[in-house]
Amino acid sequence: MYELVIKNGTVVTAVATYQADIGIQAEKIAAIGTHLAGKREIDAAGKLVIPGAVDIHVHLQMPIGNFVSSDDFYSGTRAAAFGGTTSIVDFVEPHATESLLQALAARRAEADSRVVIDYGLHMTIGPEQMDILDQVSAAYAAGCGSFKLYMAYGLRLTDDQLYRALQAIRDVNGLPVVHAENWDMICQLIADNLAVSRTSPHWHPRSRPARMEGEAVGRVIDIATQVGTRIHIFHVTCAEAVQRIKKARQMGAAVTGETCPQYLLQTWDAYDQPGVEGALPVCAPPIRDEDQQNALWQALARGDLQVVTTDHCPFTRADKETGILANDFSQIPGGVPSIESRYAAVYAFGVRSGLLTLNQWVELCATTPARLAGFASKGDIIPGYDADLVIFDPQKTVTLSTDTLHENVDWTLYAGLEVQGWPTTTLSHGKVIVNDGQFLGAAGNGRFVPRFFN
Repeated sequence: MYELVIKNGTVVTAVATYQADIGIQAEKIAAIGTHLAGKREIDAAGKLVIPGAVDIHVHLQMPIGNFVSSDDFYSGTRAAAFGGTTSIVDFVEPHATESLLQALAARRAEADSRVVIDYGLHMTIGPEQMDILDQVSAAYAAGCGSFKLYMAYGLRLTDDQLYRALQAIRDVNGLPVVHAENWDMICQLIADNLAVSRTSPHWHPRSRPARMEGEAVGRVIDIATQVGTRIHIFHVTCAEAVQRIKKARQMGAAVTGETCPQYLLQTWDAYDQPGVEGALPVCAPPIRDEDQQNALWQALARGDLQVVTTDHCPFTRADKETGILANDFSQIPGGVPSIESRYAAVYAFGVRSGLLTLNQWVELCATTPARLAGFASKGDIIPGYDADLVIFDPQKTVTLSTDTLHENVDWTLYAGLEVQGWPTTTLSHGKVIVNDGQFLGAAGNGRFVPRFFN
C-alpha cells in the first residue's frame, strides 16, 4: 500500500495520454497502474494528471536600478504553486567584488528559507566577470549548470566577450542562456525618439524592432556555433528570431528557444493605453503586433520553439509610473507577472484552440524545460521521478485578476481574461501544497536542486 495514490485520472505526459493510478512513496513516483491502493487516496476522475510545470526563467526579488521586483522567493513560488508550477530557475548576479561562489551563496541565503517549491539558479556572467572565467568550473560544480549572458543593458557582453564566455561554459559542459537584442541600435533608437518628444510607452516596442532582435539571435547563434557549444535563447518575440533558430537547428546546431505568455496573449496595442496603464506591459524584448503573436503560436505548434517560460519580473504600478512621470518610456522598469497563469493559459489558448495537443502542452511547459535545464527527475511521470504532480480540471473556468491570482503585485497584464482549465491540486515531493484554492505548503519546503549535464 502506497503512502498516497492519485486514482482515476487521465495521465498526460509529453508522449502519451492514458487512464491510470499513480502511487507515491517516499517523495517519489513509485508506481503507475490500475487498482493501486494507498493509505490516502485522491480521486482525479474527470481530471488530467500532469507533471508539475518547470519555469526556467523567473526573476524574484530582483534589483533593477532603484527598484526590486515585487515577488520575493516566498510570494513568487507560492503563486507558482497555485498555477501548477513546481520548479523554477532564478538568477545569480555577482557583484564586482564577489567570486561566483560567494554570489551563489548569497543568493541561496535569500532563497533557501523562503521557497515553497524546488529551485535552481542560473549564474550571470557580465563584463565584471570576464577576468574570473576560470571560476565557471567551480560554479558548475556547485550546481549552477546554466549561465546567463546578456546582449543588452549594463550586463551586455561585446561579441568578443560572448566568444570567451561561451568557451568557458562549453569547457564545463554548461548551458548558456542568452538575452539577445542589439543594444547599440536600441540605445540609438531610444535617443532618436526622445529627441523628438516621442516619450510615451507607444515608442518602447518601436525602439526595439523585430528585425534587430532577429539579427542579435542570429549573431549569438553564429558565435556559439564557432565555439562549438549548445545555446538557449530566452524570450523570443518575433518571426525574425524564430527563423534564425529554425535555420540553425536545420543545419544541426544545438539551439533551443522559448517564448512567454505576454507575447502569446497580448499585442503592442497595450502600450497605447492612457497613463500608467500603457507602462504596465513594458518588458524587453517588447510585446509585438498580432501577426507576430500568431507566428509565435505557429512556431510552438511546429516545434520551432521548444519551451514556454514566463520571464516573471513584476513591478508595482507605482514603480511603473516613475517612467511616465519622468516623461521617458526608457525609464519604466521592465517586466510583467505571469508565473501563476502560464500552465493554464497555454492550455486554454493553445490546446483548447486546437493549435497544440495535450502532449505538446506538457512538453512545452514541463518536460522540455526540465530536461533542458538539467532537472534530472522532474517534468515527467515516470517511476523514480520526484512526485511533483498537478491535478488539472479542464472544465474549471477562472477569470484572471488581482483577486484570483496570488502574485504580489497590484495589477495583472491579463485582467478580465477568462481561462478555461485550471490546476486544482499541486503536489511537491508527494505532498499536497495547494488544494482547491487553499495553500497547504510552507516557506522553506522547497529545495535548491543542483543541475548538471551528462
